[in-house]
Amino acid sequence: MTTVSAALPITDRVAPHDQHGVADAVRETVSSAEAVLPLGGQTSLDYGLPPSREGIGLDLTGLNRVVDYAARDMTISVEAGVRMADLAKTLADESQQLPIDVPCPSEATIGGAIATNFSGPRRCGHGTLRDYLIGITAVDGRGITFHGGGRVVKNVAGYDFCKLLVGSLGTLAVITQVTLKVKPLPASRRWLACRLTDWDHAERLLEALVSSATTPAAIELLTGPGWKDCQELASLRDGALTLAVLFEGAPSEVAWQVDRLHNEWGAHGVSGRSTLAVNGAAADNLLRALAEFPHAGILRANSFNREPTATAGNDEPTAAVGANDSPLVVKAAVTPSQAVSVMRLVHEIDPEAALQCHAASGVVIARFRNFDAADLTRVLVGRLQSAAIREGGSVTVLRSMFDGLTPQIVWGGRQASHALMESVKAQFDPHNILNPGRFIFH
Repeated sequence: MTTVSAALPITDRVAPHDQHGVADAVRETVSSAEAVLPLGGQTSLDYGLPPSREGIGLDLTGLNRVVDYAARDMTISVEAGVRMADLAKTLADESQQLPIDVPCPSEATIGGAIATNFSGPRRCGHGTLRDYLIGITAVDGRGITFHGGGRVVKNVAGYDFCKLLVGSLGTLAVITQVTLKVKPLPASRRWLACRLTDWDHAERLLEALVSSATTPAAIELLTGPGWKDCQELASLRDGALTLAVLFEGAPSEVAWQVDRLHNEWGAHGVSGRSTLAVNGAAADNLLRALAEFPHAGILRANSFNREPTATAGNDEPTAAVGANDSPLVVKAAVTPSQAVSVMRLVHEIDPEAALQCHAASGVVIARFRNFDAADLTRVLVGRLQSAAIREGGSVTVLRSMFDGLTPQIVWGGRQASHALMESVKAQFDPHNILNPGRFIFH
């Protein structure tokens, strides 16, 4: 394995205010040996690998305009630098929403959310960004602007550039503008949570939800001391495992589903004293806490070109360690039937790890408490990634305080599809200047 060096500094910053400025900046960099490092809200700079060489920081937050909002058609076109919180407010003024839960929405931009493909608790009922992105404008590695999709939901002509760029970490093109379809805001939101006795109990209730008459917007399985400060679940805190199910919609619809699930759980041995309903503002707060989980308590020592949080006596940057800080956050993507097994394995490795499972999607996020550099190969690669791969899944690093990470450690090793992805990269970015080394490409 080739070791990737620690995050490199940005040599200079460029802050264009429109897509023409983005294209000009990329073209000017093609002839140099430097890279182009697209920057949005900078909330996920330590997701993936550090860039493999120095480059120009291309600050896209100046591209922050709403281009067109056809509320009656339930579509909106915005520039890539629009903050997720600002987008949510604009949509809420028309009683609409983009039901994608990302951490740090006041900082995160829509372009960055698409580049990282973050999806949170409501992935169960609402899907991912790929389901809402219907049009895109971007600049490739030659400085050429291209478009994909359109402003109508049924536009499917040509290559699906929209889906191709989702999750590409800015390595194929610099996103400058997107068109999204949106949904109505729910009139009511309510959680029903219960305390579970053990892992087998969790398996039984999750299996029962498959045939439930209800249609949850989110199904979250939670465990670990990292949840002890969650006030909305305080009355269930003495339980090692908590299952929380979200319903959204008309008040009568939500009330019926909560009552129905309560009865279904009762048939599986869950007593009324072990359940909790979370309504109103508390329901919104719980959803936000669940969305923030991947970023909460992380040591951000590796975020390139950020200010250090503290300085040691030898003047080397270091990070301030708190009670809930995590040296490593990983995401496992497996079949839903294997999600509990992954959680059990993580708990066996580190009983103090905080765990969140988007159970209907088979996504497990683990914030380790006890993990050191020696465990990266022995535990992460040797146990977690191996177990997931055997079941046709994967384990990737979301955030880390460790230097010297390798592609194997971060992405879980090379797969047959990577050669095809590298071929696509060569066509979009023939000079390899867009975030080189950050994704899986050689």
